[in-house]
Formats: sequence, C-alpha cells, structure tokens
Amino acid sequence: MSFDFLDACEESGCATARTGWAPRHLSVEDEDGRVAAVMPLYLKSHSQGEYVFDHGWARAYEDAGGAYYPKLLSAAPFTPATGPRLLVRPDVDATEAEALLLAGALTLCERTGASSLHVNFPTEREWTRMGASGLLLREDLQYWWENPGYESFDDFLAALSSSHRKTVRRERREAAKDLEIVALTGDQIAPEHWDAFFAFYMDTGSRKWGRPYLNRTFFALIGERMADRIVLFLARRPGEDWIAGALNFVGDGVLYGRQWGSLEHIPFLHFELCYYQAVDWAIRHGLKRVEAGAQGEHKLARGYLPRPVYSAHYIADERLRVPVARYLDAERPAVERDIEMMTAEFSPFRQT
Repeated sequence: MSFDFLDACEESGCATARTGWAPRHLSVEDEDGRVAAVMPLYLKSHSQGEYVFDHGWARAYEDAGGAYYPKLLSAAPFTPATGPRLLVRPDVDATEAEALLLAGALTLCERTGASSLHVNFPTEREWTRMGASGLLLREDLQYWWENPGYESFDDFLAALSSSHRKTVRRERREAAKDLEIVALTGDQIAPEHWDAFFAFYMDTGSRKWGRPYLNRTFFALIGERMADRIVLFLARRPGEDWIAGALNFVGDGVLYGRQWGSLEHIPFLHFELCYYQAVDWAIRHGLKRVEAGAQGEHKLARGYLPRPVYSAHYIADERLRVPVARYLDAERPAVERDIEMMTAEFSPFRQT
C-alpha cells in the first residue's frame, strides 16, 4: 500500500476504469489544506483480483433483482497482503482521521450508487475499529512463515521435526540440481530479468487464471520506482536462459511473496523459489515474517503456519446485509477452529 505501487497499477493501465478498477481515492485535509489522511478506494465493476471472495453474495443479490456492481473496494489491487487501509499522517489524530475516512467512504458509496463497501486485508486494529463502526467482519486464513530470531536457514531446519527436516533438505537438493539460483534486488535487476519474469508470469497466469491482470509496463514501472523494495529469485541452467522466477516485495520487516512462473516443470522448484529462498532471504536480512499469498495448504509442511486475515464490509440493502451478517457470524468461528486444528495437528515444528 504505497504510492509507487498504486500509481504503477494505474499508470500501466492495469487498475483503471477500463479494467473495472476506477480510482476513487479519498483524502482528508487539515486546516492548512495539507493531506492529513488517505483511503485508497476503487469503484469496481467485478470482483476479480481481490482474493476475498464475494461472488456468491453478488449472485444472490442479482438473482433477487438487485445490482451488486458497482461496489467500492479499499485494497491493494491484485495483492492479498495485509496492511493499513486508513493512512494517517503521523502528527494527526488517528482516531478522528480514520472516522472521517470511513464516513467519507460510506457517503461515496451512496453518491456513486454502489451496493457496498469492502475493505480487504486491513490490519487487525483497523478491522476491529471498522466492526465498532458497524461494518460486517469477515475472517479468513493465510499461511505465514514467522521468524523468532533464527540466524541461519539451518537454525530454521533445527526447529522442524526430523521427518520434515529431511523432506525440506531433499526438496531443496532436488530443486537446485544442475541449476543456478540467484536473488536480485535494487539495481541488480535489469530489463532482461523483467523480460524473463514477465514470460514466466504470462505462461503461468494464462494457464491458471485465463487472463493475467498485469502487463509488461507495470513491471517496468515498479522496476524503475521500487527496485530497492523488490527481491526477484531466478533460476536457470548455467550459461542458459532463465527458466523460472518468483517476485517478492519487501515491507516493514515483512517479505511479501507475489507472482511466480516457470517455463519447465522441475520437481520442487516452485517450493524452492517461492518458500525456501524467501525464508533464507528473510533470515539473512532480519525480517520477522514471510507472507506467501493466498491459499495453499502445501505451505504448512514447509514451515508456513495458518494465521488469520481480515476484511470488513458494508452492504447498503438490508435484504442482503442481514443474511450476509448471519453467514459471517457462523464463518468466523469456523475459520478460527480450522487455524487451531491445523496448527495443532499438522505443524511441521518439533513439539516442545
């Protein structure tokens, strides 16, 4: 949730009215006319690229004769990463500014004729505050790797049970066989690396989603503006072209795993580039966790444990709001039970 990222999404044409992401960002100004707080917002004509799934709500409302779209969304486009959605200047009273932003978002919802307002992947504090303000609260889970203070990848391995430790070592050995794997950041990332990664992204995206969301211009822009906050893991046979890669963003003590792609099927290479390389890099740079994106129970066996993630929702029409609220009241404890059960029964870490 940075200006550079959001601006790259819009300037590249990936998040625009034409693609169903019409920017409607809100700002609060102080008495001097300076921006005191911001809430990134998009007027959406679909629910693609969000990772908090409300397609069932949309179908139900439209089957009943309502119009679910447009809707308002506060989120980082195409990115299931937790972070602040109510951005307040440090010297401004946060409680007052956040209240003004939420009130403004609800007013905008009414003025644009949007059916609803959705805030995806806010912080837990923001989520709790939005619930106190009357928004409906939803909970889901992701798999995160967390660093208690490891000094090396071997320290992480030592914390795993014997069977999982052997599995990780075998997978890393098999994945790296006859391959050169590099981690690039900052000015180490050249246009040729982005060309290669974009080919991986398009190949994987076309097979998995049908239509990739991001274009080559987007990657060029983040390469120009955010290279020092990017880590790109690439793999190839020595002396040959790159064959696979994984893109990561560096936040405040967090490594955010995003896209990955490969032009060949090599056993365990996905695990190596997306999970093990990320853990290794996070340990060496003192980061506190790795967020590996949405879904994927296979992450659990590789040291990524289930953690709650959040969203908040305002639905204008009571006929839809009441059943959705009832559903969410049942869904939240079910998600919490899943997190507890998976952690207790399937954690790869040694019992202490």
